Amino acid sequence: MTLQSNGLPICWLSEPRHIRAPTDPSIPKGCPIAKSLPLLKTSGKSCHLGRNPVRSTPMFNYNPGAEEPAATVKTSQGDYRVMVSRGAIEAIGPEMRQAGVNGRAFLIADYAMFPLLVRRTHEALERGGYETHALILELGEEAKTIATATKVYEWLAEQRAERTDCIVSMGGGVTSDLVGFVSATWLRGVPVVHVPTSLAAMVDASIGGKAAVNLPIGKNLVGAFKQPRLVIHDIDFLDTLPHRELAAGWAEAVKHALILDDDLLNTFETHAEDLAALSGDLVEPVIRRSVEIKAEIVSADEFETGNDRVLLNYGHTIGHAIEAVTEYGTYLHGEAVSIGMMVAAGISQRQGLISEELVDRQRTLLQRFELPVTLSDIDPDTLLEATTSDKKSRGGKIRWVLLRGPGRATTSRDVSTRVVRAALNDVLVS
Repeated sequence: MTLQSNGLPICWLSEPRHIRAPTDPSIPKGCPIAKSLPLLKTSGKSCHLGRNPVRSTPMFNYNPGAEEPAATVKTSQGDYRVMVSRGAIEAIGPEMRQAGVNGRAFLIADYAMFPLLVRRTHEALERGGYETHALILELGEEAKTIATATKVYEWLAEQRAERTDCIVSMGGGVTSDLVGFVSATWLRGVPVVHVPTSLAAMVDASIGGKAAVNLPIGKNLVGAFKQPRLVIHDIDFLDTLPHRELAAGWAEAVKHALILDDDLLNTFETHAEDLAALSGDLVEPVIRRSVEIKAEIVSADEFETGNDRVLLNYGHTIGHAIEAVTEYGTYLHGEAVSIGMMVAAGISQRQGLISEELVDRQRTLLQRFELPVTLSDIDPDTLLEATTSDKKSRGGKIRWVLLRGPGRATTSRDVSTRVVRAALNDVLVS
């Protein structure tokens, strides 16, 4: 179909949540634009769509401290609140003031973000009294490098950013990792506030202070612990996520349930389809509980020197190896972790820690969230070699995080290569 010279262009504006939905009740049956929905669903990141204005009622009379945070993370660098709700971004100014964050705000956002959401955050910061400057970068996993960090340093230098200013990250896990690393090293450290926009970043990367960049040999090898002053989770932002990225985020939340909370695991199994579609009343409580789990672990073992925080790496040893071997271009982080959890469960079963029934239970749950549980076109020896760069290795031995029951996990260095290879073969398909 071509647009004739006398044709009438029609601009259809809709919120991202409607584009993700199977049908949009605002579109009459038979309307030609309905045929465009499949295309829009697959190219949402480049579609600038939204009603004007797309925002919750601004909280001009917001009383900081009145709303309960999902969690308060207690760290050696200071305690900070994690706020979780729809429309939470409107309160970022008052919350930052309460957290003692002053000066100018340097907002660094992922290019993949819907422009209206970036503008909404920028305006909320300005309303809060912060002179705000924004930098938009392409921040996929392949951009999590020292070279990208250098671009941010140069921009901060041009803006004459000072220690009394703050940096605000807006994006997924890569953004919080990279911006956290920059904030830890710019002028030997400036305050950082995280505004995660992906589910994976909300329940995992934005909490705990781990900040890093990748090297060609492995993931997160250059980094620091840099705790944020504040974390704002606006659940409205999840409505903009492509389905695949949303599913990848649920992998991290399911991980929390598998290793630490049998009740949460039961909730996932009972309501998987509703949660996967961001439908129903349980989305916010489940995200809040997942955030609470991460906060409790970080508060107990901030620097991963004990036996608590390492449990959060369930599925990550193989997951990181998959990402490295595929050069961060094939699998999303959560997808790689999903496959890694299947390998870890297989090791757990072979070590006599869990039954085959729990392995099947995990597989079924991950599949209900449309997450991958098998791997193809990867040489197992190459994958095993990639695990040697794991940061948890000591004396050449990997500290594996394994299941010992529903909602219970442990660690072990006493895992033979034969057992790992057998568990890998379980997920490899030709």
